[in-house]
Amino acid sequence: MKSVRLDDRLQASLRAAARASGVTESEFIRAAVEERSRQVLGDGLEERLSGVIGAVRTPGGRARNASKRYAELLRRTKRKVAKRRS
Repeated sequence: MKSVRLDDRLQASLRAAARASGVTESEFIRAAVEERSRQVLGDGLEERLSGVIGAVRTPGGRARNASKRYAELLRRTKRKVAKRRS
């Protein structure tokens, strides 16, 4: 557990902001610390990669064949895109 000291101006600001948000001062502080920590530290790896994870589907198979299968998938995709453009 941590405790912090706030000057009168910041205490009044906290009180008003928490009241306007409909939460306790403690809840407001926890949310502010969480938000600021995320800004400083960034999101976790899973969140940063969420737009990529699962975006590519391959027919499967052994890992040693994955690059060949992926290359073929890219070729087919390029052909489909080229067909649509013509």
